[in-house]
Amino acid sequence: MNEVRPSEQSRYDLGLLFTDGLPELDDSAGYKGAIAARAAGISYRQLDYWARTQLVEPTVRGAAGSGSQRLYGFRDILVLKLVKRLLDTGISLQQIRVAVNQLREAGVSDLAQTTLMSDGASVYLCTSDDEVIDLVSQGQGVFGIAVGKVLREVESTLVGIDSTPGEDPADELASRRAAKAQAS
Repeated sequence: MNEVRPSEQSRYDLGLLFTDGLPELDDSAGYKGAIAARAAGISYRQLDYWARTQLVEPTVRGAAGSGSQRLYGFRDILVLKLVKRLLDTGISLQQIRVAVNQLREAGVSDLAQTTLMSDGASVYLCTSDDEVIDLVSQGQGVFGIAVGKVLREVESTLVGIDSTPGEDPADELASRRAAKAQAS
């Protein structure tokens, strides 16, 4: 099991799957639900359901009553995209929940350097070439999801969304803080 540095402990407390190998991001910045859903390639209804059932909860800001908006961090969107990819391979949402919980409990911290594998019935975490070979030699057809590639896709999608005219994916709260700081 990987050691968790004290500075990363709060991220694990939040249930984050990604801490190492990714850019340091401002934890106070976030993306609105519609932007997060679009970047992950899912519907807003799926996003809402997954948040309410605690599969992938927003780590920047959760819903706090009527009229409040959830704000998703980059890593949240990456997990959303991975869940979507697993669903696309035929894995049930129930099995994905088990896999996500096992990854969190195992303290896996550098998923950007790993590959998730699926035979359509289960999910496997591959951290070396030997594991991949062992899976394939059993005669099962598997689907590979290279997390690093998904990470780059999410980054490029978010950059494209950031530059879309007429849309402001920036966190409202961060905008208010910036305006308040300038007024002071």
